[in-house]
Amino acid sequence: MPLYADLLSRNAALIAGGAAQNTARGAQYILPPNTVLYIGCVGQDEYAEKLRAACSAAGLRVEYRVDETQPTGRCGVVITGNNRSLCTHLAAANEYKLDHLQRPEIWELVQKAKFYYVGGYHLTVCVPAVMALAKEAAKGDGQKVFIMNLSAPFIPQFFKEPLEETSPYWDYVIGNETEVAAWAESRGEELKGKAVKEIAMHMAGLKKVNEGRKRTVVITQGTDPTIVAVQGEKEAREFPVRTIGKEEIYDTNGAGDAFAGGFVAGIVEGKSVEESVDMGQWLAKLSIQELGPQFPQPKQIYSKA
Repeated sequence: MPLYADLLSRNAALIAGGAAQNTARGAQYILPPNTVLYIGCVGQDEYAEKLRAACSAAGLRVEYRVDETQPTGRCGVVITGNNRSLCTHLAAANEYKLDHLQRPEIWELVQKAKFYYVGGYHLTVCVPAVMALAKEAAKGDGQKVFIMNLSAPFIPQFFKEPLEETSPYWDYVIGNETEVAAWAESRGEELKGKAVKEIAMHMAGLKKVNEGRKRTVVITQGTDPTIVAVQGEKEAREFPVRTIGKEEIYDTNGAGDAFAGGFVAGIVEGKSVEESVDMGQWLAKLSIQELGPQFPQPKQIYSKA
């Protein structure tokens, strides 16, 4: 697409992206090297090599399916003040196939994993792959964890059925207030006019396959408090965000991905929900002071608010 060539001619920065991949790099920023594995699809081109190099530098292992017919996905971002405009060409990112996940060398890695994180965007690509991970997490002794991110309002609006198919497997579900409102609206009159806390409690109480682990719902609201609802608890809780001056904000692109990365890292480390939320807020605060979904170097160490 001519847009990307035009942006590059204006000295645009090339930064590794992809929502779930941003989250994986964020979690890896906190966790020990080579703790996190990312699986996705790229083309056979220079951008795929740039992604591999960026992930390797971050200590993140990647196992890409390589599509020979489509280029690696790209997203052009134009920043004006603290606002951003995006234009995405998903290309190879839309070409992931279940047979790649089922390859013996890939599935062996899946089986060894203890935590599974899936971005809602993948429900537009390969639902069988998402369900394979969900069912793997739930089988056996139920000690593995399945984490779902709603990702965008259009997922519950236009991909309601595949999202509902995954919902019994959610151990954790992450979203922002707009995404959760869209989810509530997709359920018709049932949740019409309900406040975010009420929606979170309803979501937490949905039927669950692994009944041995209570579902936790995490809803971010920008600068407003983060809401957490846990299955079986009487009410949702609020956690204030970490403050940051407007003049310190460089780029909010990927802030939600960064929050998810920090939160997931906390869960992996066995931290409480409260501390995991704070880890997410800490990482998001670092990210929005960088250009694009990046984190400062040398690496900073998390400390409680």
